[in-house]
Amino acid sequence: MDSAAKEPAHVQDLAAFLIRHHSHQLRSIALSSDPKLHYPLYVNFAELMDDDPPLAHLVFSQPTEYLRFLDEAAVWAHKVVLGDLKDFDKGVKKEFIHVRIDTSGSPLECPETFPSIGRVRVKHRGILLTLKGTVIRSGAIKMYEGERKYMCQKCKHEFLVYPELESRNSIKLPSYCPSQSSKACEGTKFAHLEGSISCHDYQEIKIQESTHVLSVGAIPRSIPVILKDDLVDIVKAGDDIIVTGILTAKWSPDLKDVRCDLDPVLVANCVRRTNELKSEIDIPDDVITKFKQFWSDFKDTPLKGRNAILQGICPQVFGLFTVKLAVALTLIGGVQHVDASGTKVRGESHLLLVGDPGTGKSQFLKFAAKLSNRSVITTGLGSTSAGLTVTAVKDGGEWMLEAGALVLADGGLCCIDEFDSMREHDRATIHEAMEQQTISVAKAGLVTTLSTKTIVFGATNPKGQYDPDQSLSVNTALSGPLLSRFDIVLVLLDTKNPEWDGVVSAHILAEGEPDKGKHDEDLADIWPFPMLRRYIHFVKGYFKPVLTKEAEIVISSYYQLQRKSATDNAARTTVRMLESLIRLAQAHARLMFRNEVTRLDAITAILCIESSMTTSAIVDSVGNALHSNFMENPDMEYAKQERLILEELRSFDDFL
Repeated sequence: MDSAAKEPAHVQDLAAFLIRHHSHQLRSIALSSDPKLHYPLYVNFAELMDDDPPLAHLVFSQPTEYLRFLDEAAVWAHKVVLGDLKDFDKGVKKEFIHVRIDTSGSPLECPETFPSIGRVRVKHRGILLTLKGTVIRSGAIKMYEGERKYMCQKCKHEFLVYPELESRNSIKLPSYCPSQSSKACEGTKFAHLEGSISCHDYQEIKIQESTHVLSVGAIPRSIPVILKDDLVDIVKAGDDIIVTGILTAKWSPDLKDVRCDLDPVLVANCVRRTNELKSEIDIPDDVITKFKQFWSDFKDTPLKGRNAILQGICPQVFGLFTVKLAVALTLIGGVQHVDASGTKVRGESHLLLVGDPGTGKSQFLKFAAKLSNRSVITTGLGSTSAGLTVTAVKDGGEWMLEAGALVLADGGLCCIDEFDSMREHDRATIHEAMEQQTISVAKAGLVTTLSTKTIVFGATNPKGQYDPDQSLSVNTALSGPLLSRFDIVLVLLDTKNPEWDGVVSAHILAEGEPDKGKHDEDLADIWPFPMLRRYIHFVKGYFKPVLTKEAEIVISSYYQLQRKSATDNAARTTVRMLESLIRLAQAHARLMFRNEVTRLDAITAILCIESSMTTSAIVDSVGNALHSNFMENPDMEYAKQERLILEELRSFDDFL
């Protein structure tokens, strides 16, 4: 305990706490082989509060000092644990151990100490603050000079001096000797000790508050975050993170004719990536039981149960069964396949709605964005290739990459309205993002690859009057390669149909009269928006459907029939059709609460693909997607459609 006598009392208290509660982590650090690395030691703030509330309050209210004390305590506790190791455990002494405070589940998750980025104010300076956001910019890793050790030439007292961030990491010596001995030294001359300089890794990132929690018209705010030592290079652009640290300020860079200000900045102590937890959708066991009971009730009429779920999608829009089915299948998606060589085949589906004005395209985009656990909405007019993918920006003389909409929507949904308004070269930049689900960047000397594992949901108007005799590429002015990346392309034509117009007008008028609308909402009441959101999230994560033999035969036969009947130009675009069919069939199996893809799922996937066909549809039974309505007896209607498709396929493949 001789070494303990030299340590301040608070360091001893903190070290004792670390030994009591985190000896396992300390032992792992001691057994690590590299003594030059910086090691993290994770401490839960709630645990510290339970053990020593006054000490926890000091860590919260004076984090600049007490986080350093915690680091010193961790090194001292490490030495104690190292001395207790057995002879057969070869421990190595470590110089750099940093305590990382995890505030999850603690009182610090209240609005006062866990504000949104836009609500950060001066009152938050100097306390342990937690912020949540998405990384939009990631800087290069640098090295900066950390603490230096000086010695008082009068009393020979040695002390550390830390760089000040406010003065651009410059070292400021004290005005007199900081010795705390009984007799004050008051020396003013200090000598720097050679070899006492320690260097640290340093990286600046910028995080932005999530757009889906903002009100209309609000601009998402951002704040720079400084990462040091073991925290550098653990996050990238597009990651959702929760950062705990100390709010301070630093001078903005010196630029000609630009006023130099103090900019707020968060010096990170702990960074948690929440990419795996970004769903934020709680699904209790009783809700899962409700799902199972629902399908048990519809065991004999499964398609009627499926339609009950689909009616909860955009309920304010009447009918449009085909569109609602396509939206559900797109949001649920298929299963990603990785072969032996590591090549990945995406599981996410893409959907494009092509339609006349007033057909409800934007309504579906906005509703799908609300259903998804992570979404970004943009328009073709408001986006350039840099705004969709990634852009290189210069900040303080240094080039950085700033993430665009597709990168920010990684793991979620990217909705692009007015797709036709994008320039041709802007559309070309998203080819790789949609198929390979990555974006390769080579800008301003920065060469990297970013993940864009996202669903693309686009909406566009036809170029002039839609001509059914022309191909989709001609009608939309979108290139064939881009169209082929969409699994489903639905055309919504506002053709004259007196019967349909009468039904729709009655539905719209009934919206303002609750008594008249009740009889149409019996099934929809089972699936309110929160329940529908939970269901989509649950089936997407729980089920991994596998194709049955009969489903494989149906899909294979249909694909070969399409290849045989397609023109030379269309044949190239149908190469991706097989993958789309498999994804849609798997998505429908998930929607039907199953773990295997049956012939029903394969036929439904074919019907969705047929709805996308304008000139090469084999079964002419789908009709205008805009006028597709929910059938009173969907199971009987499906039997007719199945018979038609199987007859066509049997004429091509006798095996069926």
